[in-house]
Amino acid sequence: MVWTSIAFIIAFFFAMNIGASGTAASMGSAYGADAIKSKRLAMVLVALAAFLGAVLGGGEVVKTIGEGIIPSNLLSIKLVVLILAGATLTLFIANILGIPLSTSEVTVGSIVGAGIAFKSLYLNNLLVIVLFWVLVPIVSFLITFLLGKIISRAEKRWVTLTKNGKWKKWLAVLLVIGGCLEAFSAGMNNVANAVGPLVGAGMISTTKGIWIGGIFVSIGAILLGGRVLETNGKKITRLSLLEGSAVSFTGGTLVIVASLFGLPIPLTQVTTCGILGVGASQKGFGIWQKSVIQRILKVWLISPLASLVISYILINLLVEINIYNIIIIVSTLIATVGALSLSATIRKENSTIHDDGGGI
Repeated sequence: MVWTSIAFIIAFFFAMNIGASGTAASMGSAYGADAIKSKRLAMVLVALAAFLGAVLGGGEVVKTIGEGIIPSNLLSIKLVVLILAGATLTLFIANILGIPLSTSEVTVGSIVGAGIAFKSLYLNNLLVIVLFWVLVPIVSFLITFLLGKIISRAEKRWVTLTKNGKWKKWLAVLLVIGGCLEAFSAGMNNVANAVGPLVGAGMISTTKGIWIGGIFVSIGAILLGGRVLETNGKKITRLSLLEGSAVSFTGGTLVIVASLFGLPIPLTQVTTCGILGVGASQKGFGIWQKSVIQRILKVWLISPLASLVISYILINLLVEINIYNIIIIVSTLIATVGALSLSATIRKENSTIHDDGGGI
């Protein structure tokens, strides 16, 4: 009974963090383009749209998370707790840092960690998921890059389409609708990350899990989503109303299509790559040099591996007790951190020698 209660508490806390991370980023384009100036109103609209998306179309991704990566008969209550704990911890740290992290990546990473611990993994399904993690953001970037070029020319030719033109009000409405569509797609795709393991273990029905998960995602968006909204909307690149619409409708449509096929997609990556596509069409590919972009890319790479390692360690400590595996993992982490620190020290020393005009 205690483990069951812990599983539900962690799952719903995770759902709140999903609302704060992936779902909150949905309104980034509208907020960044000043189509909606109130951060609180933006979060309320996101919450409502995400809840509707979860209730109306979240079932297929729940099946994938619950039984498509590892066999559902492995999902004991204790294992569900550890899988959710690994994913939640990774996502919570990212939210504190204000990084728009992919909830799909940390969830799948945590489930894979469990599969590796028990030597049971649907590898073909996992490879398909990872392939679409790469392809969908690239498609988003390419589409918005082309749309950005078209929009730039249109805005130069017809000034009424710009922020100060006579169509400003309707363009702002269009962009807010696009943000709501994107949040709807987030509800379809991301709520499964929190409730999928519960459903796979038979702890809750799909319908009830989606409804309750959707409520907690909405609460998380309202209470915790402000910093991620700020990062996506203001710190990557500023968008015009039409450019923001291009990002939102592109990302939302791609994720909705993926959700219908049961694919857990990193919505935040899709959205951010859409913003980057528009930015690249304006300023060239030098936008990739921005520190915030580099920071996000690094977290994207690390997040599934971090949640994989955390869940694997927890399982080896609490379920499949294997102290030798823990020693190897800890040693590898220490060696990696040490190597990175040594590399940074060497670069600093070389830079100092170069600046002083000296040598050995």
